[in-house]
Amino acid sequence: MLFIITGPSGCGKSTLAGRVLEELDNIDFSVSYTTRKKRNSEEEGKDYYFVSEGEFKRMIEDMKLVEWAVVHGNYYGTSKRELEKKATKGDILLDIDVQGAHQIKEKLKKTIFIFIMPPLYLELKKRLEKRGEESPESINERLDVAKKEIRHYHHFDYIIINDLLEKAVEELKSIILSTRCRFDPCKKEIMLILRSFSEEV
Repeated sequence: MLFIITGPSGCGKSTLAGRVLEELDNIDFSVSYTTRKKRNSEEEGKDYYFVSEGEFKRMIEDMKLVEWAVVHGNYYGTSKRELEKKATKGDILLDIDVQGAHQIKEKLKKTIFIFIMPPLYLELKKRLEKRGEESPESINERLDVAKKEIRHYHHFDYIIINDLLEKAVEELKSIILSTRCRFDPCKKEIMLILRSFSEEV
């Protein structure tokens, strides 16, 4: 199953994803591509694949991306190959922007969409400032975009208000674990059990 977490910049998507990946088994992170400059806290191939704008545009032309968007002046996108490769191993967690989430919603049916919401506007502003990696102009731009993105919450399957990190982590884990108990994800296991009941002893 593909789990997509989205929400305004600074809402805590990356932190939540990191915790869930540490604490749950059989789930992998789909690493997105971006033309954005790498932050000091980020690692190539773990947080993003950092590429040039020319390389990214070639991926678009070659239809190698399942979704892509320009966010805050930089390109972001998800590789089809990345999703296909990791889908064979188990669940996938994908952290993308709101635009990208809407694109995937139109293309992929068996996907769970989760919107991460900051508790208050001022708290979101504080978190962006605390990063220490953005200029005041960039922070203001992100906040302006957040005002628009926050209104899309009702298009998603679940809402997590990230006011307390531990609570938000448990809520995200609960969504993933409860989804695994649906019929489709455990269909093969159920069929094996039913077959065992029909066999003669």
